[in-house]
Amino acid sequence: MKLYHMPGACSLADLIVLQWIGVPHEPVRMRLEALKSPDYLAINAGGTVPLLQHGDLSLTENVAILGYLADLHPDARLLGDGSPRGRAEVMRWLGFLNSDVHKAFKPIFTPGRFLPDPQYASALADNARTHVRAYLERLDDRLEGRDWLTGERSIADPYLFVLTRWSRSKKVGVDGFDNLARFAERMNSDPGVQAALAAEDSASPPAMPLH
Repeated sequence: MKLYHMPGACSLADLIVLQWIGVPHEPVRMRLEALKSPDYLAINAGGTVPLLQHGDLSLTENVAILGYLADLHPDARLLGDGSPRGRAEVMRWLGFLNSDVHKAFKPIFTPGRFLPDPQYASALADNARTHVRAYLERLDDRLEGRDWLTGERSIADPYLFVLTRWSRSKKVGVDGFDNLARFAERMNSDPGVQAALAAEDSASPPAMPLH
């Protein structure tokens, strides 16, 4: 099993889940310029990370990868308690993180893609930070009295961890979100998270070709 990833990207969530379920895997660190190389596009036409290769399966999209890994090891209980309701609750929060919160970061990461004028692009990024902060407030409220988003550890939690890291690095402003701060502290002290962060930093870039 191989996971193509980049430091700082949402692929960190997949590296964490791979640690949590204990599956042997090879992290393949990608450089930004390599994402659009012919070799990588031959195995991932979207030119993005993460990409999971498992046997003859090449799987993209973070939500799909996280769900697949959790289904491989139901004993880890990362998709709820085994009931349809438990699974739906995990997918509800995973969907919110992926479709709403993650998407709200895009004008912060690449404001020029939306508005080429630097003056307006900067204002767009600042406005996006306000939207992200509103989402963080909702997530902070959700964690009141909980260690995890759904009450027990799930595949949604590593994704939330990634977004809290982005919030700090992109100066969204996380002051006042005490529950999120406790969540991030707990994740940072988790052995699987620490191993994933170490793998993210130390994995060697691939030698070409990739297939």
